[in-house]
Amino acid sequence: MNIRIGQGIDFHKLEKGLDLWLGGVKIPSATGCVAHSDGDVLLHAICDAIFGAAGMNDIGFHFPDNDPAYKNIDSKKLLTETCRLVAGKGFSLINIDSTVCLEKPRISSFTGEMKKAISSVTGLPENCVGIKATTTEKMGFTGRGEGIVALAVVLLSAK
Repeated sequence: MNIRIGQGIDFHKLEKGLDLWLGGVKIPSATGCVAHSDGDVLLHAICDAIFGAAGMNDIGFHFPDNDPAYKNIDSKKLLTETCRLVAGKGFSLINIDSTVCLEKPRISSFTGEMKKAISSVTGLPENCVGIKATTTEKMGFTGRGEGIVALAVVLLSAK
């Protein structure tokens, strides 16, 4: 079996009055991500990890942030297309592990819903989707509430 690993990371600035989307779920928050799309850093990091494992460039190559077609797009659509593109190259997703770094809001009560959303898009069983949350102990831009970071690792198999 030909196994490939990929890693992805995404950052977004947070501002008051914007929606916060994580893992395909709208999270109640006073701040949300500044972005061309819906700003779902978790799904963007997962897309990057998938593309990386398949050797297919990155999310910005496939879905440029200056293309009006992606303005305010639901990132679940980007993940759907990512999965379709890598499947077309003969790859299948085995699992996803991810971490979201932000000070607030606390998101642990939403990770089950996020897993369901990611599972429904990717076709993976929920127990093959890992989502963890951490803070940066009030250090740096995430600790000051200025931004958010998501990291993802995926495993693909090649047919």
